Amino acid sequence: MEEFITLSHGAGGRQTADLIGNIFKKYFANKDFTPDDAAVLNLDSRKIAFSTDGFIVSPWKFPGGNIGKLSICGTVNDLACMGARPQYLTCAMVIEEGFPIADLLCIVEAMAKTAAEAGVNIVAGDTKVAGKGQVDGIFITTTGVGRVLDNANTSGAFAQVGDAVIVTGDVGRHGCTILLERNEFGIEADVTSDCAPLNKTVEALFAETGNIHVIRDATRGGVGTVLYEICEQSQVGIKLNGEAIPVADAVRGVCGMLGMEPLYLACEGRLVIFAPQSEVQPILQVLHSMPYSQGAAVIGEVTDNVGKVVVEHSFGGKTILPQPTGELLPRIC
Repeated sequence: MEEFITLSHGAGGRQTADLIGNIFKKYFANKDFTPDDAAVLNLDSRKIAFSTDGFIVSPWKFPGGNIGKLSICGTVNDLACMGARPQYLTCAMVIEEGFPIADLLCIVEAMAKTAAEAGVNIVAGDTKVAGKGQVDGIFITTTGVGRVLDNANTSGAFAQVGDAVIVTGDVGRHGCTILLERNEFGIEADVTSDCAPLNKTVEALFAETGNIHVIRDATRGGVGTVLYEICEQSQVGIKLNGEAIPVADAVRGVCGMLGMEPLYLACEGRLVIFAPQSEVQPILQVLHSMPYSQGAAVIGEVTDNVGKVVVEHSFGGKTILPQPTGELLPRIC
């Protein structure tokens, strides 16, 4: 175990997994502790999903959203990934002394608008003001609860050999947007974050079929990290069709200039879905009919090559997607 916390521990890769496994899971372990996006709990014979998430994105405002919108989408989507209908949120803010009231109003308005779109109520919260320099502008934590749909039963441990792997749209846009907004490399490109609430998309899927094994939102660490997490939880492998992975031209161009892999850039409005091949067409029909998933595509399938994510290319070559390590892109969510 490393001696000190580094930014890599917050990137969503191997160091994050080690931190969770060696510290949090070790000391918090109980029958309900889960590596999934939200815990599914039995209360009074009804299943609920319960989740919490912290948001420290820098800069707090970016094309396609801001930290307020992000804080609602993040928790709503985590609940939805467990097949739950989000109902209530709480919100805690830590605000730096000197933060402009006009900016706070912009953030809160975005939160209210996004909560209304998702159909959830923000019912309680807490506010703390930190001294100058103790916080970078504003940090937000949201906690959410929702009722699990009757026919939903998803987990990162439920992937099966032969399952199709589906993404609900082009990947890497949020991470690329934040990278460009920092203007550290002097690159200009027209990229907008995919930040969006996806709970109504998930509800539409379960109205069509309950035969969905895994749903995961590809936030920190992007789709690539999600795939390796599922490989570990389900003890399977994954084979990807490299040409089928949807990436916007601008994102692909930025990644090409910087030597980055789009699969490891964060998304904030994309789901990764594992389901039997027999369900692919009904799932795609639903996704293509919803506003945030019209670019959904099958990108691969589950194999018995445990722990390996292999990318196949049209020219006949195969490569192993390297496992995520180190700091991919700090402060993206």
